[in-house]
Amino acid sequence: MSDNSAAGQNRPMAGILTRLAAMLSLGIMFAFVKLAGQHGVHVIESLFYRQLTAMPLICFLIWRSSAGWPSIVSNKHRLHILRSLLGIFAMGLNFWSMTLLPLADATTISFTVPIFATLFAALILREQVGIRRWSAILIGFVGVLVVVQPGGSLIPAFGAAVALTGALVTAAVTLVIRMLGRTETSVVTIFWFSVYTLPALTICAFIYGGGHDAQTWGFLLGIGIFGALGQLCITQSLRYAPVSTIVPMDYSALIWATFFGIMIFGQYPGLSIWLGAPIIIGSGLFIAWREHVKSSKLTVAKAEASA
Repeated sequence: MSDNSAAGQNRPMAGILTRLAAMLSLGIMFAFVKLAGQHGVHVIESLFYRQLTAMPLICFLIWRSSAGWPSIVSNKHRLHILRSLLGIFAMGLNFWSMTLLPLADATTISFTVPIFATLFAALILREQVGIRRWSAILIGFVGVLVVVQPGGSLIPAFGAAVALTGALVTAAVTLVIRMLGRTETSVVTIFWFSVYTLPALTICAFIYGGGHDAQTWGFLLGIGIFGALGQLCITQSLRYAPVSTIVPMDYSALIWATFFGIMIFGQYPGLSIWLGAPIIIGSGLFIAWREHVKSSKLTVAKAEASA
């Protein structure tokens, strides 16, 4: 991201540990999302408390940044609005999928985001994608078929469709964020995401929200706290280490999804998850590695050209 100087990315272990903490925090958040859904909380209400709790944290990060509040000035509001529309739609689908599917199943399907993102980058942004990454995309989709097993899966078809659509829209969000990242910092992008989504979510929360018992309010508070903590750790991890170093840690989310699924909900991953998850994860890791190699070659070429 544009707010991460190369000079600051010299603490790989700190970056890895912070990213692992982010995945744990988000795993706890999704467990609370599922618990809240089981207690009658509408997905939109969960989204509202997720965004509401994140806003003070974002303001604190901007206040503490070297640029301060002047940094939020932007001339990319059309892209920010597009990112916000796609982002809240994607987040809603991802939350919904967690209520419809076992946590491990929904998490495994969410790992298809890098596959869809690479496909979109090739088809929409016209980025050059070589035979190796095309092969990884195809292999990744084989993993999806193994997990979903159209026509014969134990995974509910509707829940799988919601999760896949969520991954698809999330991949589209990554492309918009990539375009914003050329001029905007990650914190500023998140700030405008909250600014543009909270008003509509507030209105919807009055429509779909309701009275809850103390336990359910605790679930909603957990969604907000651990969602904000996960967001903070993700942002901080990018300050400690390059993306290529820390992104593989994202797959630790499956460990927590499996653990919470078993311990809280008594849901054990089926054979299709054990077979398909390694294929999808391997595909995503290979795509990340190839993008890192491509980026490194481009950096070297620019350095040689300027020498």
